[in-house]
Amino acid sequence: MEQWKRLIEAGNRYFADGCWVEAREQYLQALALAQVLFERWRDPDAAVAAFVVSQHNLADLQLMIGHPEGAAEHLCACHEHLLRCVAAPQLPPALRQAALNHSRRSYSGVLNFVAEHGAYPRTDRLLDALAPGDMPTAARSAPANRQYH
Repeated sequence: MEQWKRLIEAGNRYFADGCWVEAREQYLQALALAQVLFERWRDPDAAVAAFVVSQHNLADLQLMIGHPEGAAEHLCACHEHLLRCVAAPQLPPALRQAALNHSRRSYSGVLNFVAEHGAYPRTDRLLDALAPGDMPTAARSAPANRQYH
């Protein structure tokens, strides 16, 4: 977890300084680490949060450099991964619950993105696939504010 935090902090410094390539590299490394260690971290909530923060930071970076479709890709990939985790019976219950809890924010992130930047093919596919009966109730009642970074 400490290595992931260092990567995110370095990415955030580069982001704040407008060094987009360097920020992207740090965020991509953080995402890769979060994916590799997803099922291995002691704290399931921290594992899921690391994955979500990494994806959302990459989405924010894509928006900053004028690539909203890239942002949509990261936001949708994040939410889809969490939904797969929620539905994966082979995962530990605590990890599945953490994925469900964070899916509220990832769903809100997609909805807020579409409201602010418009729909893209990936957001349309994701939202069309999520009929109200398919989305876990807790995830559908997500608060609209996103506090990642």
